[in-house]
Amino acid sequence: MPQKITSTYLFTALAGFALAGAAASTAWAQGAYPARTVTLVVPTAAGGTTDLSARMVAQALSPVLGQSVVVDNKGGGNGSIAAAQVKRAEPDGYTLLMQYSGYHVISPHLTRQKQWEPADFQPVAQVISAPQIIVVRADLPFKTLPELIAYAKAHSGQLNYASSGNGSLQHVTGAMLEQQGGIKMVHVPYKGTGPALQDLLGGQVDLTFGTAPPFMPHIASGKLRVLAVTGKERLPSLPEVPTTAEAGYPKVDATSWFAVFAQAGVPKPVIDKLSADIRTVVQNPEFRQKAQAQGASADYQNPQQLGDKVKAELASWATVVKASKIEAE
Repeated sequence: MPQKITSTYLFTALAGFALAGAAASTAWAQGAYPARTVTLVVPTAAGGTTDLSARMVAQALSPVLGQSVVVDNKGGGNGSIAAAQVKRAEPDGYTLLMQYSGYHVISPHLTRQKQWEPADFQPVAQVISAPQIIVVRADLPFKTLPELIAYAKAHSGQLNYASSGNGSLQHVTGAMLEQQGGIKMVHVPYKGTGPALQDLLGGQVDLTFGTAPPFMPHIASGKLRVLAVTGKERLPSLPEVPTTAEAGYPKVDATSWFAVFAQAGVPKPVIDKLSADIRTVVQNPEFRQKAQAQGASADYQNPQQLGDKVKAELASWATVVKASKIEAE
């Protein structure tokens, strides 16, 4: 016969669950985490700034955690493949997402069939920030941002710009420049920064936007020219390049950031430990020097700061996307 569940039995069971939960929380707090390898899932293929950020963090974080941190590249779907994989994983702190800001605060406004939402994740730590740079072929006749604007006005619809995909941060930055400059250009989407860069070098497109690391060798060789930095400060690695504000377009401000996120259900003690250990990594002079050499900045933010930034940027980019009538592919 089925056992009768009495109120005493139910109370005892619930108390047991509560004690077990308290014991687990105490174990987290006492440093039981991590007990095995941590996986850092990256929403892009190898080679871009998101991948570079992840590998820098993984290499430096492993000895701090006392466990291996491995990078798993899952590019595609405007970041959705990686985000969905991390969302489905056990919320125990062993599967984390190295997220790119364009995917986290722009993609949610574009995708109709959503596999994830920003609310599915909780912030752990920002690690790197990098403004977009406006890069053109060196054979084009303009050498400053005002000259580009003047040329685009005189040749409306003739300039084309590459992006890493429809709805990407590069696409939205281009749309922002069109709005602020009163110009019209042709958007040419690619499946990633790599193919866009190759066609820019090959002369198939005129300009693009992006974080500095992939472009630095070609800027140094003279094949590409940088017109402006879309941030509030000049880059130490490109000290002669003015900001968009200095060039007369302060509202063309598009800084990318790269941050670690965990699923919404990961225990707070794990989040706190990860964030503190990542802060140790990011504030290390060697890490900061590596980031600066790539045209980026080591820029730690704690979970509260990062969460506030996500909330604010989700709102601000929604306005840009709507005004530009950008839709998902």
